[in-house]
Parts: sequence; C-alpha cells; structure tokens
Amino acid sequence: MKSKVSNSQKALNLWAIILIIWSIYRYNFKMPDWFDEFIAKPLVFVLPVYYYIKRVEKTDFFSGLNWKTKMEKGTIILGLIMGLVFFITAILGNWVKFNSFVFLPGKTVSLSSIFLIVLMALATGISEEILSRGFILKRLYEESKNIYTSSFFSSILFFFLHVPILFASLKISGNLLLFFMITDLLLSLTISFLYLDKKDLTLPIMVHTLYNLSIYFFT
Repeated sequence: MKSKVSNSQKALNLWAIILIIWSIYRYNFKMPDWFDEFIAKPLVFVLPVYYYIKRVEKTDFFSGLNWKTKMEKGTIILGLIMGLVFFITAILGNWVKFNSFVFLPGKTVSLSSIFLIVLMALATGISEEILSRGFILKRLYEESKNIYTSSFFSSILFFFLHVPILFASLKISGNLLLFFMITDLLLSLTISFLYLDKKDLTLPIMVHTLYNLSIYFFT
C-alpha cells in the first residue's frame, strides 16, 4: 500500500521541477535581464505555483501564499529597516569589488534606466518570494511547525535557485562570490523569520526588492 504524499512533499516535487527548468533555461539562453524578470520568472516560478494552489489545493491564490492586500504601518517600517540593512551590505560588496564606490557599474545612468531597474527589482522580489516563501516555506512550516528547520531548509532551496546566476551570469569569483553566497543565505533566513512571524508575504517582497535594488545599483 502506497503511503500518502504530504503537501510539503508535493510542493518540494514541484519546486524540483521548477529548478530543473530554470537551470536549463539559464544555461542555454542568455536573455536580457528585463526578459528574465518580467517574462521568464513569472512563467517558470509563478505560473506553476498558481496552478498548484488553484487546481491541487483548490484554494484562493493570495490566501494560499499568506499574501495580504493591506499592510500595517509597523510592517512597512520594519520592511524598510531590514531592506536598508541589506542595501548597506551590497554597498560594502561594491567597495570590495571596485576598491571604491561605483554607482551602476558598467551601465548607463539615466532616469529611464533607474526606473527599469526599480521595476525589475520589484518583479524579481515578487516572483522569488511567491515561490520561496509563500509557497515552499509556508507548506514546510505547516507540516513541521518548526520555524527554524523550515526556515533553514527553505533558505537552502532559495540559495540553489541562485546558483546559476551566481556562478555564471554575474561572473564573480573568490571572496566576492563567497560574500554574495553568505548574503543570500542571510537574506533568506531573515525574511523567512519575518514571513512566519507576520504571516504576510508583502514584507519579504519589500525587503527582497530593496536588496535587489542594491544588487542592480552596486554590482
């Protein structure tokens, strides 16, 4: 007699499929950043999760992610503070890489380019947090009821999503690579704890977006 597959196992199976598809895409296609963030990630990260929540779990998409439409003032302030912390770490990484402060290195600085970067940072935060926190972490925690193990495991998975870009797209190595690897894990652990405490996906999206902005601006 086959044992019943738990919700977290189903979610992890879907995550594994998403990782395989994403890795193949990143390895074989070198598309512009805007295409990755506005088209590829929503299709690969969000669409399967939406289908799973609506068709398999048969529940509302936003409630299935703990994504509230209204934010409390305290939540907004906390998100800005935490985002600022990671923003500062990216500035430090910028200094390590260039031995000086360089804004938008190798990019054309204009209002239109900055506006596009802001939109891409937000799109990235939404797509990755839907998959990593709203989908995976939520279901791991619901089954284990352990904030530490579920946050740690989901953070490891979050890191694996970034392996292709860390080792290929950004073309970084040595101490800087180690710096970004550690920062990714710390970011994920921090916003995982915040998500499980506040039960609102908007907060991780805010922090993640600010972190993304720092990466675009200073790397």
